[in-house]
Formats: sequence, C-alpha cells, structure tokens
Amino acid sequence: MVARLGDILLKENRITPQQLQQALAYQKANGGRLGETLVKLGFISDEGVTEALAIQYGVPSIKLSEFPIDPSVVKLIPKETALKHHLLPLARSGSSLTLAISDPANVFAFDDVKFLTGLNVEPVLASESAIDQAIKNQYGTAEDAERQKEIEDLVSFLDEGPAGSVELDEAGEDGLNLADLERAAEEAPVIRLVNYVLADAVKREASDIHLEPYEKEYRVRYRIDGLLQTVMNPPLKLRDAIISRVKIMAKLDIAEKRLPQDGRIMLKLMHQSKKKQLDLRVSVLPTLHGEKIVMRLLDKENLRLDMTKLGFEPESLEKFQEAIFKPYGMVLVTGPTGSGKTNTLYSSIAQLNKDDTNIMTAEDPVEFQLPGINQVQMKEQIGLNFAAALRSFLRQDPNIILVGEIRDFETAEIAIKAALTGHLVLSTVHTNDAPSTISRLMNMGIEPFLVATSVHLICAQRLVRRVCAQCKVRDSFSLQGLVDAGFTAEEAQTVTPMKGTGCNHCGGRGYKGRVGLYEVMETTDEIRELILAGASALELKRKAIEQGMITLRGSGLGKVKEGITTIEEVVRETVL
Repeated sequence: MVARLGDILLKENRITPQQLQQALAYQKANGGRLGETLVKLGFISDEGVTEALAIQYGVPSIKLSEFPIDPSVVKLIPKETALKHHLLPLARSGSSLTLAISDPANVFAFDDVKFLTGLNVEPVLASESAIDQAIKNQYGTAEDAERQKEIEDLVSFLDEGPAGSVELDEAGEDGLNLADLERAAEEAPVIRLVNYVLADAVKREASDIHLEPYEKEYRVRYRIDGLLQTVMNPPLKLRDAIISRVKIMAKLDIAEKRLPQDGRIMLKLMHQSKKKQLDLRVSVLPTLHGEKIVMRLLDKENLRLDMTKLGFEPESLEKFQEAIFKPYGMVLVTGPTGSGKTNTLYSSIAQLNKDDTNIMTAEDPVEFQLPGINQVQMKEQIGLNFAAALRSFLRQDPNIILVGEIRDFETAEIAIKAALTGHLVLSTVHTNDAPSTISRLMNMGIEPFLVATSVHLICAQRLVRRVCAQCKVRDSFSLQGLVDAGFTAEEAQTVTPMKGTGCNHCGGRGYKGRVGLYEVMETTDEIRELILAGASALELKRKAIEQGMITLRGSGLGKVKEGITTIEEVVRETVL
C-alpha cells in the first residue's frame, strides 16, 4: 500500500501535525492536491513536496534547472499537452522516453504521452513550478510563435528572388559572387527582416543581438536582463544576405569573410511614438558554418547617470561619493564583463563634470559620448593603448582621468603615479571582490606602499534581475533555505522573499530590468597598515567587514528583504 503524502512529510519532519491539519482543512474547503496546498500556505517548498512524492511513489526526483534537455525530444510532445499535465520530455534512449512530471499518479498523462510518441515512458519527478518555467523556456511564449510566423511570412516569397539563391559556389569562399551578395543584401525583404530584428530588440529592451549560423539552422538570440534567449530561426538560405546587409549598415568589408571585423551602426527609429537614436556596436567573427554577428545596443536613454538609482545602499553610496569628490587618488570599480562597471563610472564623471574641471577618458571602446568630456578611443593596431593614452593625458592638464581598464603593470604604474601627483583616477580591474583587487595590483608588480597610499576606495559590483512588479507574489522559501543563503535565523523569520509568476509585462519571465549589488571597501588607516604588512585578501575582507563593509552577498540579501530580487538571483551572482 502506498504511504500517504502527509504521513511521509510528518515522518521526514518537513511539516508539523498542526500544519498538516490546517492544510487538510484548507484542501477540504478549496479543493486541489495536498502538496499544492502546503506550498500555497508557505509550510514547505515545491522541492520539499517533490522529494516526498519521490519517496511515496518510488520515482527518482531531479533538479530540472540543472538537467540537460534535448530540444529535439521536446518537439515530440505539443506544448498544450505539456501545459495540461505539467510534464516535459527530457531525453530519448531507444524506445524509452525520460519524462519530467509533477504528479506521478496522473495516469492520463502517461496514456497521452504513449499515444503521441509510441514510446515507453520513464518518469522522473520535478516540481510543478520548475516544469512550468522549463516549458516557457523550451516552447517559448505565444508571442514568440507569432513573431516566428511573421518572419516566415516575411521571407516566404524570397524563394524565386535573387536573395533566395545566394549560396557559396563550388569554388569556395574565394569564388563567392560579390555582385549577388550585394544585390541580395539590398533586397527589400532582407532589409525589412534586419530592420524588424533591430526594432524588436529595442522593443524587448535587449542589450545584445546574436545572429548565429549552424550547420542546419540560423538562430537569432537576444540578451535580455543578462540572459540569452532564442527569438527566431530565419531560413538558412538567407544567412549570407543577412550578414551582408548588417555589414553594409556597419560599413564593413562584405568580401572579407576570413577575419574578424568590428564596426558601428547609427540608427534612428520610431519607438512608442517617439524618434529614438540608437548606436550599435557590431562584431563579426568567422565560425565553422559562417560568420557570427553580435550587436551591442548602446541606448543613451538606458544609461542611468543618477547614482541614487543604481542600487547602492545609502552608507555605501556615501563612501563612494566621498571618494570621487577627493581632489586626487584612485577609485577602482571591479566586476565581470556585463556587471555595469561602465555605467557606474559614467555616473561618477557625470557628477564631476563641471566647467572648471578637465576630464579625460581612455576607453576601449567608447560606449557613450558624453558632452563636456574628452573621450579617446583605444587603437591597439597603431600603438594607442591605455598606457600610451595615459602618458599623453598627463601632458593635457587633466583634473580627472578615467582609464577603461588596468590590465598590465605599465598601465597600473602610470595610473598610480597620476593618482599620487594630484589627479583623480577612475578605472576598472577584473577581480571577484573588492579586497582581492589589492592583491591583484600587487601581483602586477606594484609596490605595497604605492597601493596603500594611492587607492582610496574599491567598489565591486554585480547585476541581478529585478522581480517583475506586475506579477510579484510571495515565494514559498523554507527557513533553512533562507539561512543557507546567508540570513541569520532571526532575520529568516521576518523575511518575505518574492518571485514573479510571469505575465505579459515581463514576457512570461517573472523578471523585468536589473539592479546592482555593491561591495564598497574604503582604504582606511587600518586597511593601509594591513596592505603594508602584506596581508591576504581574506584578512583585508575580515577587517573591512569589521569596519562596516557590506559584502556583495549582504547587498543581495538586503534586496531580497526589500522584495527587489530573488534568492536564486543573489545565489547565482554572489558567494558567501
């Protein structure tokens, strides 16, 4: 006889008898499954119920977000069936189909799947919310299907036209007919298709567009709120025409298909009844099946120059602003690519930009053009690198110098000398947190006494996705889960974590926009003494926390407490 779910949960000490009675009473009044009711009342997490069901039915459970899903297998079952029964096909082996399902007692689901596929079903358990999210990711939203249909309609009549016949001839790359390519790139449908992709990316607030050729498909992906998602698959025969069109727009050489190329596209388009000016940075890279194009959308309207809106905690912002308003010294911002360092630096110099101040920047590349600031684009091929630019800057009577990145001893040495000779130097370094930046500078060969006297403040940062304000609901996170994330037992009792259920406003993702997490380490006298004594990054971190530094994880947990982001986002981007 199969043990009852409530008895298993009691035996496993996952719920109390009082909670079970309360859930049974709620279930009797409102209907639904017991596990669903317990999650709704916040007594247990989805994962907890899934583990208990695995024991009850003797079926293995999995963490779906970490399980590799075969896209070709997903196509075996229609989206409607997957949604109806909360299931997802994962993998196929011979005549067996591995199927993630939230309710192993649903015999109708197994019958439907067997009828549709003719395969034997091997079920594995996953939580209902994880399956629903995976269905959204794998099948896409109805809007995506509509867009794909639009694209197919848009290019369907190219079959007879010159663009439809553009292919490599038997002579290979060198024998490519350039006249055909140029004509194909200028065909109205190809122009409309590329314009559609650009306008759609702006509409969806994407930061990057990826055009990726593979052996049997051509894929378009957008990076939205830091994560890539597939939005369409144009016909493979249009690959060369699309690439040529983008190259012509970016003023690149369409005949050069063997070497990487970089360019820019300046666009004006109508968005929400307003004329919008857009700057796109274009990178073309030859791959095995053709050239991959990545376009970075540089939208001035999305550049936030108000530091109070970036996500700084009040005490961290106060320290940061105090450091950038000092007449000399060095302020460093650190974090991985795409963590918002440029935005923080631009916000800083926007505050410092006055008529009586000479600000010079060395950038690679110059992402946004700011009025009143002398911006210099690096050109490695002719010897104009950060070190060369810095040397020239010191002869240009600057007050403030912004160096895009300190990546070698020469740049670090000149920047530190500038900071010690009456200039304020702002720059970035690639390290994981604020204290390890000190070790990184010393590993480059900079003397400890120079680091201790020149560096006034280091700010480490990450970007996490904001919970969608339109579909925000309480997240049923266990107390232990909150403690494991970094909350104290007392704090965990008072925290109400939030999550997004997915709606039209956020495109079904549950997240809309991003916010920064900041770790600001001030170089106090005690920190300077530790640097001079050759202390490790761990010792510096301990001392900084002792002096009130909020770590990246601490900043994230603060935003979870405020309902701005989720535990999953904070855990993904930070470490304890």
